[in-house]
Amino acid sequence: MNDQAPRARQQQTRQGAGRRPGKPYRRPKKDPARLIAFEALRAVDERDAYANLVLPPLLGKAREQPGFESRDAALATELVYGTLRRQGTYDAIISACVDRPLREVDPPVLDVLSLGTHQLLGMRIPAHAAVSATVELARVVLGDGRAKFVNAVLRKIAADEFDTWVERVAPPYEEDAEEHLAVVHAHPRWVVSALWDALGGGRAGIEDLLAADNERPEVTLVARPGRSTTDELLAAAGVDGGLPGRWSPYAVRLAEGGEPGALQAVKDASAGVQDEGSQLVALALAAAPIDGPDARWLDGCAGPGGKAALLAALAAQRGASLLAAEKQPHRARLVERSLAGNPGPTQVVTADGTRPPWREGAFDRVLVDVPCSGLGALRRRPEARWRRRPDDLNGFAPLQRGLLREALRSVRVGGVVGYATCSPHLAETRVVVEDVLREGRTSAEWIDARPLLAGVPALGDGPDIQLWPHLHGTDAMYLALLRRTS
Repeated sequence: MNDQAPRARQQQTRQGAGRRPGKPYRRPKKDPARLIAFEALRAVDERDAYANLVLPPLLGKAREQPGFESRDAALATELVYGTLRRQGTYDAIISACVDRPLREVDPPVLDVLSLGTHQLLGMRIPAHAAVSATVELARVVLGDGRAKFVNAVLRKIAADEFDTWVERVAPPYEEDAEEHLAVVHAHPRWVVSALWDALGGGRAGIEDLLAADNERPEVTLVARPGRSTTDELLAAAGVDGGLPGRWSPYAVRLAEGGEPGALQAVKDASAGVQDEGSQLVALALAAAPIDGPDARWLDGCAGPGGKAALLAALAAQRGASLLAAEKQPHRARLVERSLAGNPGPTQVVTADGTRPPWREGAFDRVLVDVPCSGLGALRRRPEARWRRRPDDLNGFAPLQRGLLREALRSVRVGGVVGYATCSPHLAETRVVVEDVLREGRTSAEWIDARPLLAGVPALGDGPDIQLWPHLHGTDAMYLALLRRTS
């Protein structure tokens, strides 16, 4: 596995295939769950779409059809996310079973093969059923000729178990540790290297982290204080419908299969869907001690609005106001929806945080959750790991430094800035903070953020905080707290 995407995608037209003369034609059976999964993968491949955006509309349309059940939706969801998470590993296995380079296999055929491989090696579907159902899908979307190719490849894959295949296609750990982990855990090699550098330690820790990236994440809600409570959310979720959060006092974890959009509290924005790591970032900033007034708060990168809504609710409890700034107009509208009904004074502005319209020193607390590679949320957006390149970090670097630089100018002397990313990559976290502090344009000092999250273990050596999926069950959120000194 190299640092490129696991397969070279290209637009190709679907070709029909003939059948032998005299052989009776049997119309292929359409399986709605597998058809939806195929359509979602094609959208991801062709349009660089995100599965979490394309899959819900497909499922919504299918639910309007008679006979489509919740188990069909669950199957389609697992097929899409499971296939995307393991795509690199499955490509290595498929490559060992075809007689041509993988880049020469039509992308739609690869998607069907990947769906079949996931059913064979990643799900509890009997081999004969997985092969049969996938070949039927191939007949529907590819034609009879290429369905025969799919059948032949899947029968080779079905001959062995997942562990046997991985042992065959991955280099030994002792010879190339990073490539071994990349193939076994389906991450590009450069991502394995970056995560390992950020995590530190030996083999066990990085294996646990990579394995956690391939697990289905829980759906976590936030009860926005003053607007809803965790008890209300737990009651609305029903018996066995949810559990309290692990770390945040405002978090509720939904049981598998729970639908947050069906809850009234989510509909009216008194609660929201928010990873517990994101909640902890907002809570730590709100808990940081400051001298003097505490009346004006700023979220300088507010879209799509989850942290802004929690900060606004916390600010309202203290009589403080929140200004939420977002550069992209469509994301600013999402922020407005999240803040609808907040009891305290709030304002949403469409503004660039690197060229702020507000005066210097206007705020007591400032949060900048900066755009980043998203390597901390690979559980939720598994396709992102195959799209990102090491060079992408160079594109984010000036923006991240510019946003932190202006955040420090925007806070008053004695006020606090929180710099957050949903990435543990050192080039997006501590290196950014150290570089900006070294410039000395605005003087600031580190605040040890760890005591502000009492009860949360393994936060790192400080003074900054790094959360991890395998240690905390959260996205890999990073937070540095800085107090302006002059």
